[in-house]
Amino acid sequence: MAKGWSWMLWAAAAYNWLISLPVLLNGSLAAADKVSAVLVAGFGVLYALVASNPARLAPALWAGVVGKLGLVVLLAPSIAAGTAAPGTGPVLAGDLLFTAAFLALLLGPARNRGETQ
Repeated sequence: MAKGWSWMLWAAAAYNWLISLPVLLNGSLAAADKVSAVLVAGFGVLYALVASNPARLAPALWAGVVGKLGLVVLLAPSIAAGTAAPGTGPVLAGDLLFTAAFLALLLGPARNRGETQ
């Protein structure tokens, strides 16, 4: 599998860690916000693991597809209403971009690889 997929997955891991870190370091936020940030960081660990061996571990990215699309579905109404927290729109745009990349991997090279084994 092309090395570019591994780089994309490392970028997804770093993206999740960068998004979650400020929340985890902010002592004034509610526990529910911190729980969400821990889950985002955990997905970053998943992406890093898949990056280590995308040919074998790519199917695990379906969890990322479900998680990222779920966030978009849940938070899009608050963005449309103008009630979302500042920065939510750009974060969700990043999630959509990584979702598209995950799907490209899952429905392309990872799928084709599975058919030949």
